[in-house]
Order: sequence, then structure tokens, then C-alpha cells
Amino acid sequence: MDDRKDWYLEYEIKYNRPGLLGDISSLLGMLSINIIMINGVEDHRRGMLLLSKDDRQIERLISILNTMDPIRVTKIRRPKLRDKLAVMHGRYIKSDSDDKKTFRFVRDELGLLVDFMAELYKKEGHVLIGIRGMPRVGKTESIVAASVCANKRWLFLSSTLLKQTVRSQLIKDEYSADNLFIIDGVVSMKRSTEKHWQLIREVMSVPAVKVVEHPDVFVQQSEYSLDDFDYFIELRNSVDEEIKYEKIQRPQFDEQDGFSMFDF
Repeated sequence: MDDRKDWYLEYEIKYNRPGLLGDISSLLGMLSINIIMINGVEDHRRGMLLLSKDDRQIERLISILNTMDPIRVTKIRRPKLRDKLAVMHGRYIKSDSDDKKTFRFVRDELGLLVDFMAELYKKEGHVLIGIRGMPRVGKTESIVAASVCANKRWLFLSSTLLKQTVRSQLIKDEYSADNLFIIDGVVSMKRSTEKHWQLIREVMSVPAVKVVEHPDVFVQQSEYSLDDFDYFIELRNSVDEEIKYEKIQRPQFDEQDGFSMFDF
């Protein structure tokens, strides 16, 4: 049985001399600590995912690293999801300072976003995720790509990906907890029937992951509230883009704009 523990080490490089990374790698080897992955992260910092059999090895490592003038240890802990993704992608996921459930991405971070959502999809039981963003920023595509990464089958209850889809029933096998259920809050609010909302209530009781695009619109005329959501993801074309729902709710979904209704 492998009783090794994984750790996240992050240090700031105060001045980068030749051979610094080699010295640290040699130190880890002497302490029998394995390196899983290394990458630079933000602000002249380097992150490492490590494996160690004995916590005392980590204590010795910290003691020695604290004597090394070129670096300053900023984090040493059991890795969180954000730590693992930071090492994979070289940057940290940005979270809202006031709302710890909200995570922000811009369009050029789609790879990081997909990996983040895929990890959320792997959680057991009922998980409700809201994703905010303007039209054509990549919300639906990211949701589907993450479901592929997480090896989940996705089902649209409402969507505008191809045509306007509003489902009012599922077949028995589609109620599986292994499936990912996707809801477009704007379509569900503007185009739905009572049968559709009854289906949403049934799906909400399934111990599975559900993703709602435009959650702020979704809760306007439903019994659900923003407090029911476990995570919010905001996707923007640029950092300073404002997500305006009055624009999203324009009659861009009418037939004259090229969309048609697909109800089953």
C-alpha cells in the first residue's frame, strides 16, 4: 500500500542564481521527497507538487529552505485544487474577495477553466454550478469540453447551442447520477412550460452535477435562489468586461434572429 502524502510547495525567488533549481531538486532527493510536477507561477514564484512518506521529511525540508537566502517559502501544505491547477497552468485561479464561491476567468484562460470545471464535475452528489458571461464568450463550449475531460455524459435541459432546446421529459436512463445536466437560465425563463420546470425540479433531486448558464436570470422566476449554488464561474472576453443581463435578455432568441424553437 502506498502511504505517501502529496504536498504543495511554493517559493518566491528573491534572486535567481544559476543552479538554484538544481540545488532544491538535489535537496528533495536527499530527503527522499519525490517531485511530481514543477512550474513557474505568478510573481516570480515557483510551485511544486511533491510526494513524501514521512511528515518529518517535510519539516526538515522547511527548516533547510528557510536558511536559503535566494528564496522565500510562501506555501507548504497539502495541495488544494487551485494549487494543482496553478502548477499545471502556471497561474492561479482568481476568486472573488467578497464571495469565495465565485471564480473568474478570461477567454484566454479557457484551458485552465476547462480543467477547473472538470475537477468540480468529479465531485460526488448534488453540485450546482452557475456560469455567467456574455453571449459567444465560450460558456457552453467550456461546459461540454470539461464534461469530456471528466468522462461525464452531458444532457441539455435547455440550450441555444444548435437550436433553442427546451426539454420537458427524460427517459429513465438519463436520470443517472453519472450524467451532467446543463440548463440555460435565459431559455428556461423565456421559453419554458410547467412541464419543463417540473423536469428541472426532478433533475435537481438527482445526486449529480448541474450547470446553469445565466444563474441570475434563472433564479428570477423560479423557486431557486443564488444561495442554492455551490460555485459561480464568471467568463469574460477581457478582465474589465461587464456582464450585462439586459443585453443577454434582448430578443436575440427570437426566430427572426436565426434561432428556432426545438421542444421535446
